[in-house]
Formats: sequence, C-alpha cells, structure tokens
Amino acid sequence: MSPLHALAIFAAGIAAGTINTVVGSGTLITFPVLLAFGYPPVVANVSNTVGLVPGSVSGAWGYREELAGQRRRGLPLAIASVLGAIGGSAALLTLPPSAFKKIVPVFIAIALVLIVIQPRLSAWLRTRRGSGAPRSEHAGPAATLATFASGLYGGYFGAAQGILLISILGLSLDDDLQRLNALKVVLAGLVNFVAGVVFVIFAHISWLPALLIAVGSTLGGVVGAHGGRRLPPWALRLVIIAVGIVAIVRLL
Repeated sequence: MSPLHALAIFAAGIAAGTINTVVGSGTLITFPVLLAFGYPPVVANVSNTVGLVPGSVSGAWGYREELAGQRRRGLPLAIASVLGAIGGSAALLTLPPSAFKKIVPVFIAIALVLIVIQPRLSAWLRTRRGSGAPRSEHAGPAATLATFASGLYGGYFGAAQGILLISILGLSLDDDLQRLNALKVVLAGLVNFVAGVVFVIFAHISWLPALLIAVGSTLGGVVGAHGGRRLPPWALRLVIIAVGIVAIVRLL
C-alpha cells in the first residue's frame, strides 16, 4: 500500500466516523474507497465493518449526556440489534461472493434513495409528532422487530443503517431528536461490533486498511459528536450520493 493510498483510507475513515455519528451512511465513504484500491468486495466490507467499530465508541462517548436514562428502553433494542447482526453477518459469510456483488448495489441504491428523501422524511416525522400521533417512551413490538431487521441489514452491509434506525426511533419513541440520535449511534455501533467479532473469527480481514479506518473513524466520531451537526445537510448528502454512485458503478 502506497502512502497516498494509506492517507486516502485514513481520511475516508475520518469522514465515515463523522457521518455515522451525525446521520449514518459512513460506509458509503469507506467502502468505495477500498473498492477503488482493488480490495475484493467482501474483504472490503468486512474490513470496513471492523474498522468502523471504534468510531461508534467515540461517537457514543461524545453523546453520553444524551444517553443518560435510556438504558431501560435501549436494552430490548440492543438485544434485537445483536440478534440481527449475527444473522446478517452469517448471511454474508454463507452466501457466495457473487451474491454480495448482486445484492449490495441494490442495498446502496436503497440507501441513496433514503438519503435523498431524508429531508422529506424528517419533515413528515415532525408533522406526525405535531399531530398527536401516539408514541411511547419505550419501543413496542413493531419497533423492536424493525430494529432487528435493521440489524440484519447492518450485519450484511451497513450503509444507511443509521438513517433506518433514526426513522424507526423517531416514529416509535417520544423523545428529543438528539437523544434518539444518541441511541441510534449506540445501536448501529453494536451491530458493527457484533458483526466485526464474527468477521474476525470467521472471515479474512485486511488489517492495514481496517486499522487506518479504525484510527480515522475514532477521530471522526469525536468530530461528529461535537461539531458534525454544523455540516450543511445538502453538502453531506451530495458527497454521500456521489461516492454511492461510484460504488454501484464499481460493483457492476
């Protein structure tokens, strides 16, 4: 690996850690970069998953004040996320690499659509919140099942998992959006951690890019927790959409 490649992967890790903490979809930064440098898709995916775990930890630490008092309602969602992550990571390792190449472009396309419609989705959530629609301080069975499905997706390929989670939490829980975002960071990070453990045991990890992403995402998690909310949403979406299109083209 050349120094320029190493620097690019490290920078992508910083960007991914920041984006994951603020909204999610950091994988759409790091995954295309690894593909561009010649890593096979499955190796790129598992190495990226392992590398992003420390960024989730630093992001959750930055949100520790917003996480206060959420242990009771977060535990069932955490269990659902863990079970989903085990299922999703097992599917990745069980299905042939050719299936990953066919499935992931669809996942990325769905993730890009979610990113594009996120402003309208957020506006709809605000309208629903103001309309007096029933919500609770604790997640019900439907939200828990949806969180499990999100974990399945995240264990297989995690792009836009954060957007899925914040939508699920926003629809089902009656709380401030920043507190919900803090819970989202923990749940998405837990999925990455569990899937990462599975990959370390059973898959081939390319450790140098994983380490570069890990260091970069740790810094990015701190940046995202403290200052990432100041990033212009439209600019962030444009960057993610651009790299997502690159990833789809690369895979196809």
